[in-house]
Amino acid sequence: MHAALLKKSKTPLELVEIPIPRPSSNELLVKVLYCGVCRTDLHIQQGELIAPRYPLVLGHEIVGVVEEVGSEVRGFQKGDGIGIPWLHRTCGHCEFCQRNQENLCENALFTGFHVPGGFAEYTTCRADFAISLPLSLLKKETAPFLCAGLIGYRSYKKAAPEQTLALYGFGAAAHIIAQVALQEKKEVFAFTKEGDSASQKFALSLGVNWAGGIQSKAPKLCDAAILFAPVGSLVPLALKAMKKGGRCICGGIHMSDIPSFPYEDLWGEKRIESVANLTREDGASFFRILPSFSIHSQVTVYPLKDVNNALEDLKKGSVQGALVLSIGSG
Repeated sequence: MHAALLKKSKTPLELVEIPIPRPSSNELLVKVLYCGVCRTDLHIQQGELIAPRYPLVLGHEIVGVVEEVGSEVRGFQKGDGIGIPWLHRTCGHCEFCQRNQENLCENALFTGFHVPGGFAEYTTCRADFAISLPLSLLKKETAPFLCAGLIGYRSYKKAAPEQTLALYGFGAAAHIIAQVALQEKKEVFAFTKEGDSASQKFALSLGVNWAGGIQSKAPKLCDAAILFAPVGSLVPLALKAMKKGGRCICGGIHMSDIPSFPYEDLWGEKRIESVANLTREDGASFFRILPSFSIHSQVTVYPLKDVNNALEDLKKGSVQGALVLSIGSG
């Protein structure tokens, strides 16, 4: 099968031919139709997150079809639609798993980081961590939901019950969650890079109440802020933009250092909180609520052979919405 391999960090991915993987007894073999290109993939490729082993097949926003079912798997059959997210497996017995915090599992394995991901024609996954998808969702627009949507929704729930929400960085996750918030009658302010008029226009086209640069002043203080841009210097700015009791949610797996700031900017029972990974319930709950909303994920599609162009465009921020590889859709 064709696959894009990261042989070591800070190098381009290489297109190679490798054997189709074989599923174990509790796994599924999946024919990959689409795979989103997530900022986490970029962090791994850039060496900001060091994978346990190389070479590695990146990709954890996978939309596909079940090709083969392991002998112990129940609930899936060949031809079923399937989504594969970041969380590949947890141990089930550490202190975090025991208290229903499997996203913090000490021994978790992650798709496209510890195990091969979706930048390939086929991959395998644990059946009990996969998300069943109706055939109507086997499309390119679904791929960003598998991480940008899930992490965005977990971040959004942590920010609740906000009425006025600030989003810093208006990429894949923000453009999905902005639509959820707006349809729940929230006010949404979008903060982008200074001078990034394209992202501001994109945000306004989705209906946000205001859009401007990160140094700009929004029409009023917000109840909560979600930081999707991996820039630590945004934290002090978000604290200044929030009311007392506000919540600053850091939605990324990697962020540059947070600079010092005056205690008075935190005072008033404001809170800074990170989001780590996701749980299976995050996936189930997000896909349960999805039919209740009219959410359009804007995607730019690349063939697998152009994966390095996709990563470069993601790095430059030159594409609005989400980036998706089309792999086995044709």
